[in-house]
Amino acid sequence: MSNLTNRIWPGTIRPMSRLNGMWRPLLSWYGRNRRDLPWRLAGEPAGQTIDPYAVLVSEFMLQQTQVATVVPYFQRFMRALPSIRRLADADEQDVLRLWQGLGYYSRARNLHATARKIAMEFDGRVPDTCEQLLTLPGVGRYTAGAVASIAFEKRTPILDGNVARVLCRIQAIRSDPRDRKTLEKLWELAEEILPKRRIGDFNSALMELGATVCTPKNPGCLLCPLRSMCRAQRMGLQHLIPSPRKRSPSPEHVRWAICVSRGNRWLIERRPDTGRWAGLWQFPTVQANANQPGRAHIAKSLGMSVGKLNPIGQFRHALTHRNYVFNVFAAEGNKAAENGANRKWVRLKELNEYPLSRPQSKIAEMLNNLPGPPT
Repeated sequence: MSNLTNRIWPGTIRPMSRLNGMWRPLLSWYGRNRRDLPWRLAGEPAGQTIDPYAVLVSEFMLQQTQVATVVPYFQRFMRALPSIRRLADADEQDVLRLWQGLGYYSRARNLHATARKIAMEFDGRVPDTCEQLLTLPGVGRYTAGAVASIAFEKRTPILDGNVARVLCRIQAIRSDPRDRKTLEKLWELAEEILPKRRIGDFNSALMELGATVCTPKNPGCLLCPLRSMCRAQRMGLQHLIPSPRKRSPSPEHVRWAICVSRGNRWLIERRPDTGRWAGLWQFPTVQANANQPGRAHIAKSLGMSVGKLNPIGQFRHALTHRNYVFNVFAAEGNKAAENGANRKWVRLKELNEYPLSRPQSKIAEMLNNLPGPPT
C-alpha cells in the first residue's frame, strides 16, 4: 500500500493496487481509439519505437498548443527540415518563418538551439535519457519524459495538463494541480502507475484520454475505460475536479503600428533577439503614450521623419497573460532610411520571405486591402 494517496487526500486510504492494472483497459482503449497523428507511425506494432526527431519536434510544438493546431505546422516543418542536421544547419529566420502563426516563438528558437547542440554534442542523435534531454534548451521535465518514453521506451513518467486532470479525477484530488506540492505528488503518482512495458503507449494513452474523453468540461465518463476505478465519477465530482484556475484580469497594452511607405515599398524592421516575438519582423511598432501619436514622437521612435499619419484601422490580439490593442497608421517617409541588417524596404508581396507575428500579418492584410493597386 502506498502512502501517496493519503498525503494528497488526507484521511483517505486507497491501496495503489487498485490502479496497478489500469494499463490493461487503458491500452486496449488506446489501440481502438487513438488519433492518427503524423508524428506517430500509422499502425506500428505495440512497443515499436518511432522517429525520435519527430517526437522532439512535436513535443516542442505541443507546448501550450492544441493538437489540431499543431498538425499542419508539424507537417510543413518536417517537409522542410526532415532531420536534426537539416534543422541545425538552417538559418534561424527560416526556422521562424516555418513557425509563423504557431505563436510562442521562443519554442522555435529553443528547438533550433537544441538541434545544434544535438548535432555538436550527441553526433546528431536525440539523447535517450531524461538526464541528457534535460541539458537541451527548452526541454523541461515533461518534454524530457515524453521523448524518453515515447521514442525510446524509457520508464519515465509524464505530466501535462491532460494527464494531471485524469489523475486528479481518478484519485478525487481536490487541491489545485498547479500548486507546487500537489504537482510534485502527481509526478510521484504518474511514476507509480507506469507499467513494466509499453511505457510510451501508456503515457500517450493517458494524454489521449485527457484530450478526448476526460476533458475539462463535459467529460465523457460513459466512454472512459477507467470509469470503474475513478473516484471522482463515483462521487459525482468529475465536473468540479480539478478546481478551476483563479485568473487575474489580463493587462491591456496599446501599440501604434506606423506603416511607413516609400513609393510601393514599406519599411519593416527586425525585433530584438530577446523578448516577445524575438527575431521576427514588424512594421515599426511603438508603445502608445497618448490617444493619438504625435509626429515628433514617431520621428524620434523611428529615427526618421514621417508625413501625415493616416489611421487605417484597429484590432485586438489576445495572448495567454496579456491583451494588445494595435492602432494602425500609414504615413510617407520624408527621410529615406536605407536597407540594413535590421531594416528593409519591401513590397507587400515580398513579406512572405520574412517571419511575421500574427498581429503583423494582420497589419499586412490591412495594407493589402487599402484602395489602389496591390504593392
